[in-house]
Order: sequence, then structure tokens, then C-alpha cells
Amino acid sequence: MPPLRLKVSTPAAPPLTGHLPFSDAPGVPDPIEVTSRCLTRGGRPWFPVSGEFHYTRYPAGEWEEELLKMKAGGVTAVASYVIWIHHEEVEGRIRFDGDRDLRRFAGLCARHGLDFVPRIGPWSHAEVRNGGLPDWLLTRARAPRTDDPAYLAPVRTWYEAIAAQLSGLDRAHGGPIVAIQIENELYDQPGHLLTLKRMAQAAGLSAPLWTSTAWGGVELPPDELLPLYGGYPETFWTEADGGWPDTCRTHFFFTHQRDDEGIGADLRPTTVRGADPTATQGRFPWATCELGGGMAVSYHRRPRVDAADVGALGLTKIGCGSVWQGYYMFHGGTNPVGERTTLQESHATGYPNDLPVRTYDFQAPLGEYGQYRPSYDELRLQHLLVADFGRLLAPMESFLPVRQPTGQGDRDTLRWAVRASEDSGFLFVNNHQPHEELPDQPDTSFTVEFPAGPALTFPSTPVTVPTGAYFCWPLRLEVGGLRLDWATAQPVCTVDADGRTVLVMAATDGIPVELALDAVTLASVQVPSGQCVTLDGRVLVTGVRPGTDALVEVDTADGERVGLLVLDAKTARTAYRGVAWGAERLVLADSDSGSGSDSGGGVGVGGGAGVVFDEYARGGQGEVRLHSPAGATSFAVLPAPRRPPVVTGGSVRESGDGVFTRYHLTGDALDPRSGRGKGGGGGGDVGVGGAAAGFGFGGAELLRAAGPAPLPVTGVLGRASAPADEHYDTTAAEYAIAVPDGLPLTGTLLRVHWSGDVARAYVGDRLVADQFHTGRPWDIALDRLPAFALRGEGLRLRVLPRAADARVYVADVAPGEGAVATVGRVEWLTTRTWVIGEAGEVR
Repeated sequence: MPPLRLKVSTPAAPPLTGHLPFSDAPGVPDPIEVTSRCLTRGGRPWFPVSGEFHYTRYPAGEWEEELLKMKAGGVTAVASYVIWIHHEEVEGRIRFDGDRDLRRFAGLCARHGLDFVPRIGPWSHAEVRNGGLPDWLLTRARAPRTDDPAYLAPVRTWYEAIAAQLSGLDRAHGGPIVAIQIENELYDQPGHLLTLKRMAQAAGLSAPLWTSTAWGGVELPPDELLPLYGGYPETFWTEADGGWPDTCRTHFFFTHQRDDEGIGADLRPTTVRGADPTATQGRFPWATCELGGGMAVSYHRRPRVDAADVGALGLTKIGCGSVWQGYYMFHGGTNPVGERTTLQESHATGYPNDLPVRTYDFQAPLGEYGQYRPSYDELRLQHLLVADFGRLLAPMESFLPVRQPTGQGDRDTLRWAVRASEDSGFLFVNNHQPHEELPDQPDTSFTVEFPAGPALTFPSTPVTVPTGAYFCWPLRLEVGGLRLDWATAQPVCTVDADGRTVLVMAATDGIPVELALDAVTLASVQVPSGQCVTLDGRVLVTGVRPGTDALVEVDTADGERVGLLVLDAKTARTAYRGVAWGAERLVLADSDSGSGSDSGGGVGVGGGAGVVFDEYARGGQGEVRLHSPAGATSFAVLPAPRRPPVVTGGSVRESGDGVFTRYHLTGDALDPRSGRGKGGGGGGDVGVGGAAAGFGFGGAELLRAAGPAPLPVTGVLGRASAPADEHYDTTAAEYAIAVPDGLPLTGTLLRVHWSGDVARAYVGDRLVADQFHTGRPWDIALDRLPAFALRGEGLRLRVLPRAADARVYVADVAPGEGAVATVGRVEWLTTRTWVIGEAGEVR
């Protein structure tokens, strides 16, 4: 088959600059500006990665560790709704204490070098009661979300309270606030959006960027708000029998369409549009704030989102032209307990979806209790690329091939695009989408024509793009004086090791590795395996077996030393980069996986080890913390420190692992919050996502069998409503679960395997957790429960069956499975935290 072709054209005009009224604080060393193509910071292209994390949905004592997890995952800016009803449920009593401490949360972002994006509403949505507006406000304001004076007066007070909390945290004072979002999903009130912006400024809020969500054909006040877009792999807000929405399907194609009319379409008339969605494309760059890191579940519609769905969507958006990757949610959470009502979105308040009372896990990369998910690994791999090469990608335009899919039903035409400058770029390929598998694409090669350089046709031998694959390949990438014309492996990051700049790359399962080196830029090359052939002015390196020893060593023509390290797909998804023991290093966080040569996509169910880099621990000496399943735990480092690191309460054994040094840990790990050691206990702890339970598998004692399923009830838009509270007291199956003696509560999850429709967990009369059945296990963190009562009374689970005629969609669950309410086995899963410091430090 002839190569697939794409032509890169010269832009008709340079990007617009200075045309928008956005300005940073005077005198900041790295001023943020907006061009029509990208953002800049300190005069250089800037490619931020933001992740949503709602501080009021997570315990304040654990914020810092979770923020460090986000940073290690490549997030550079933390976004959070400031949810009004969470702070002022009772009129006149605005609370910023405990888990509501906005100032402390923003300060922690600043401490760890994370930018902060408060989304200040007043209306947020966020699947919160009334979209975040307090009940008392709605009894007073007849026209909320407008310039009604009865509405604006309390909004002004609320904005002033936010401004007081964030005082001194703006850019003028060295603070982390780089952007502020006004309102949310308000598509037809540009005047009101401008009023809110002016009110926020008058209250004292300041940021270089003022933003607004821009989907649904939103009409914005001209040039006042930076439009931010989104895209989700699935929805909870569409109809139970509506199938996979076309508005989700489109996100797995390369396109230059920014708008997604499907987001929030249950809360606005889809026949009414505000503005032409293409009108602002020539003035603003393509920035996002809500790429789906997962998806919530509602009672009537319970989608399943897998890691590959999240990873493929994210990479595709970069190929489409995104210059700001913003994820909703990146970290899940739990709804707080209301003083007067529950605080979830529900039919009871006139909203079209019933959501769980407590859980807001969102199937996010970091779960409701901080669990590592495979999607975290998928996104971290992309974010490492953006961290090193975003300065190149951001100003590059996106170009589409000559032959494109004929429509959304076309599964046979390969989906690909190129981000390019005059003579170089990055190729993006996506051969994955949810629900409908895309076929292998055999005999594939590409020809890319550049306006200021010869065309590239690659690879030298056509390859098969496997079903489910998605990747990015470099085109004429400069690395330490070497020009890499192409590689059939995805750039990950660079690291300095042994006087050599090492470009780390990730192979794609099923695609042979080929590296094309510009012969003019190199003096010599050494390969660990495979062969080198000189052809058409290039040295082609083929036959390299990816792994931790797959280092191609190059001496460049100008005397530099460069390495090209090609990791296999599975090992690449264990890679972290951060400052550790005095230098920037690459860390592989896995559990004694040996050389890492096992091939795999890293997208299955479960989770592995995770790393955080805490530069401010130990009085500024810094430390690395490894959160891992128990058993044999290890990590590998490149470059290795001069002396082996030391582990608190344990010992380290050193071994070789290709070009890495691997450290095997034994002994006691630490409780991450109390600092107390905790050993194996029983059969040995196991981390989240482990295959066996640290304290063994258990059962649940049936106290009461389930009665008949509650009769189906419909609510707003005729959608199925969640069963009323009284059914849990009368017809639910009830199970008792006793916590084993000696089981550490901190860091331990109860994982429940169950079937039915809906379930709630109680300690005494207190509702502590809930879940709508999706076919996946139910995790409950023991350290979120009242410890004294839990040890004494234990946990009660109440499970309701689902009526056969209930109009409920549950992905990948057989019909009738919800008709029986049962709890099967339970597991106790304890994550161990290893604290690793630099050898020779004062302890």
C-alpha cells in the first residue's frame, strides 16, 4: 500500500500577539501572555497541564500528598471549583475551616510549584446540589445566573470572601493563581459573564488569565474571557437507552472542531445556540479545561471508562492542536456531609440526574481515596512528553492528512495528524475508541511534506498499527546536537546520565523499533542489539529490543554524547521524573519486575506503585516516597545516586537493571500520615490493585435477605430515579463486616465484590459510603470511617436489587445481574509507603 500522505503548509500569517486584554502583574519574572496560537510564559511557548481536584471533597490532612501525586503525574496546574454551598450552606456563616480551607489548599499548590486555577462560579455544576448555589439563595433570587440585583448582592459578598482567602496569592505577590474561571456552562448570557468578571476584579481577585467554558456554542463577551473547551469519552447525563453519544465518538478522531455540543446538554436547550463556535478560533488558542479523566455515574446511566479511553482521547487532542491539556476530574473525592441536606445533584432539586449521595470517584486517574489507576500511568506518559517538548509543540499548528475518515462510522481509515513547524514536527496516531474496536492497520507508512525541508517517508519498512494503539512519533527532533529524523517510538523525556543527554522513548506493542539518525549530525553510533544501515544520508537503527538495556549510544559530529533509550510499553508506564537525592532522575516504580521486558499496554484494571518527589521534606533535604503494594518492592533509577539511598525503617539491596540501578526494599514501610512504621501483619500487606489481600480474603455475614426490588420511579425528563432512603431500612439486604484485629486502618481499603442495584455503607446510623452498581468492585477507605465505632460496631452494608423493568444502563453488565442483591468476597488492601532519603544525610 502506498504511504499515507500529509502536506504541511506555511501559515498564511504569523500568530496574533498583543490583541487581547490579558495582562500579567507588572514586574513578574515570567509574564503570561496569550497569542492566537498558544500561551507564552517568560517569552517562551508554555503548554500547561491542569487537573481538577476539589479540596472540599477530600480530607485536608491528605491534600499535600495528593497534590504531590498530581505533580508526579505531570500536572502543572491544579484547578478546583470553589463550591459555594460547601462553604455557606447556612446564610451568613461562610466557612473556610478544615476541608474548606481554600487558602491553605492554594498555599500548598504554591509550596510545591503548582499553579492554581480557582473556578469561582457562582454556579459550578460539579454534580453538586443546585449546581453549587445555596438553597437560601434560590429562595431569594427569582432570576439566578443573571444580573438580577437580588442575585448579584449575595454573589458580591461571596466573591469578596473568596478574595479575602486568596489575598496575597496572586501573581503580583509571587502566588500560584494563573487563571480564574467565571461561572460555568452559561451559554447565552455574555453580559452577565462580564458583570461577574468585573465584580470579581472589584472584590480584589487578580489573574493574568480570565476564562470561561466555551462548549455548546457559548456566547462570550468579546475578548474578555479565554474560551476553554472539553471532551469526554462517555456521559452520565444522556439517556439510558441512547447508546454511545456521537459527541463522545468525535473525540477519537483528529479534527479541528473545538466545540462539544454534548457537554451539559441536559441543562440547556440543544436547539438554541449562542455564537458560531468557529468565530474565536482565529483569535484564541485551543485550550481545554475538561478533557475526561473519567466519568461520573448517575442512577439511570452508568458508563464505564477504561484507561485506554482516557489516554487515547488525551493524545488525540494534542494532535488536534490543544495547547492546554485540562482534565476533569484528575482526582476523585467524596461529597461532604451537609448540615441541612445532602449535597449531591438529584431529581429532588429539579436536576435531570440522580447521583450518589457520597461518592464522587469519577473513575479518575487518582480515585476517591487517592488510588492509583492505570489511566494515571497513561496520562503521565503524555505529560512527560509535554514537559520536555511542549515548548516545541505549543506553537506548532495541526495538519490533517489527504485521506481522512469519511464520517464517524468509518472504522477502516487510519486516524492520524501532524503538529508541525516549517521542517519538523510530531506525528500522532489513534487506533482506539471505546465500545467499537478499530481494526489492525497493516502495511502502514507515512509521507509528510514540509515547506522548508525535504519530505519524510517512514518507516523504511511499513508496519502494522495494532488495534487499540495510540502514539506520537518525532519528526526531525534535535537532541543534544543529534537530529533524529524519525523514530517509531514515542518520546517520553530527556535525562542527563553519565555525561550524556538521554532521550527516553516508549515503544508501542506490535510495532518494531526503527530509529533514523541524520548521518551529518553523528560521528559514531553503538547499538546494544539489532543493526545499523546507512541509507540516503541516514543511519537506520533496526531490530532493537525495547527494555531497560536498549540504549543506543551516539557521539555527535560536534562532540556531544547522546543516548536513545527505548523502553518497552509496560516499563515506560512505570516511569516518573523528578528531583531525587540532589538531581533530576528517572525512576521506574514497579514491584520487582526485573528487566521490564514484558510487553503490555499498562491499561488494565488495577493499579501499581506510585512515586512522589517531596523537595521540602526533611528541612529541605528532600525525600522520595514510594506508595506500593506489599510483597517484594523495588524501584530503578537513572542516573543512580553516588551512594545507595536509605529507607526509613528498612534496608536497601542494589542490583543492575540494564542501564538503570535497581533498589530492592525490605523491612517496614511507614504509615504516610502518622509516620508510624507498619510491617507485614498477617499474610503481608497488599497495595491497591494487588492480586491478593494482605489479611486474606473475607466474607460478609448476611444479617437480612433482600426483599422485592423497589418499584421503578421516574423523575426529571422521565429518567429513572434512585430508590428512596426508606428502602434501605426495609427491603435492602444487610451484611455485617467485622474489621480484623490488627488491621491498620490508615492506608487500608475494603474492597467489596457485590451485585445488585445500589448499595450504602453505614457505621452505626452514619452513612459513610455508597455506590451505584457498575460491575466493578467497591472500595471504601477505612481511615475515613470513625475508628472507635468501626472497631466496636463494624461496618454494615445495605444492598438493594434492581427491578427488571427499571430504565437503567449499566455498561458491560449482563441483563438481570442487578436483580439479586448480594455481597460476595471482600478484600483488605493496604498500601505501604516507603520513605527514601539520600545516603549520608542527617537523620
